[in-house]
Amino acid sequence: MEPWASSPQHSEPASGGLPDAVAEDLELYREKFRRRLPDSLDELHGPVRGVVELPLHIAWSGMTAYDLGKPRQRMGLYRTALHEGLREDLPQYLNRDLLLQMWPVLRTLVGRTVRSVWEDAFPELATGSQAAA
Repeated sequence: MEPWASSPQHSEPASGGLPDAVAEDLELYREKFRRRLPDSLDELHGPVRGVVELPLHIAWSGMTAYDLGKPRQRMGLYRTALHEGLREDLPQYLNRDLLLQMWPVLRTLVGRTVRSVWEDAFPELATGSQAAA
């Protein structure tokens, strides 16, 4: 046994192979996104066409206006809203049908935590992305 292996600084990591503090931070980060989720995807009645202007508390860095007719801008709007939007913002800016349609690609553009929180809450997202793969 290595001499350092029994020292308190090198104790066995928490479940998942992460040190306790890192695992706790990750769980708090996940909870931040869980609290923002709508109760159902059916609540998402955002626009499907036109130009959408995001408020600065969502689009605090970079673009604030997104043309839904342009696929890259539409993807950017959804990525930004999923990461930065508050619970009350999501129904206003996201559309259920567009989200389901875009999810197979969008899920690769959002962070792992956002992706897993949304797919855990809404199995139809995970099912749709597997079908498209």
